[in-house]
Amino acid sequence: MSDAPPFSPTIMLLTLSRVWEARLADGLKPLGLTTRQYGLLGHIRGTPGISFSELARRSRITVQSVHTAVARFVAAGLVDDGTAHAGAASTLSVTAEGAAVLDRAAALVVDLDVEFAAQNPELTDALRVQMTRALSSSD
Repeated sequence: MSDAPPFSPTIMLLTLSRVWEARLADGLKPLGLTTRQYGLLGHIRGTPGISFSELARRSRITVQSVHTAVARFVAAGLVDDGTAHAGAASTLSVTAEGAAVLDRAAALVVDLDVEFAAQNPELTDALRVQMTRALSSSD
């Protein structure tokens, strides 16, 4: 019988991340969003007029994938694509309906945060401290 592998904070964080990402994904389903789509829609709301290229860079996906996602958002009434004509720069913005979906998704994230903090108060505090250190060292 072999010994258990040593504790790996990397593997632990990845495992924990997967568990909570699955919870988020389950909560987003009724809103018609995946985790990636939630991020894309959030980037569009946070940066009205964002280009497809910049949206792809921020999301670390291809421009073609962004075009597909935005077309879906437009069809669902979540995003307005103010492109005047093919080849022109887009002026993407979230519609009122898209903002409402994002607000419902944000409430879901708050609920998950509260649940996580209740189950893992020490880990929540440690993560907050680490994030604060990381952000202050990047200045």
